[in-house]
Amino acid sequence: MTLLITVFAAVISTVIWYKNAPQSEMRIGTLALMYWGASIMWFVDAIYEFIELRDEFFAPAGADMLNDTFLGLSVVALGLVIWLVIILIKDPKGVVAAALKKNS
Repeated sequence: MTLLITVFAAVISTVIWYKNAPQSEMRIGTLALMYWGASIMWFVDAIYEFIELRDEFFAPAGADMLNDTFLGLSVVALGLVIWLVIILIKDPKGVVAAALKKNS
């Protein structure tokens, strides 16, 4: 489930990035690269798990699937948090700088 969730997040963020490719203000490409990196990591993990478990790989327990789902959602959420921090630091539209000047 972790692989499936991160691949969906990677595909969705890549489509959004490609749609807005000339204007890279919001750094969606960075988000897409983070998700593709996570997808590759989970794919390698799945290969090694398949080599170890063989037939049992295709019949996971319900608790394992639930844990994998929570882990996949956590990875997607962490990627979004990191992306938001990057956006706030880079401040592509000058919103944070304007808010700080207004308050001082």
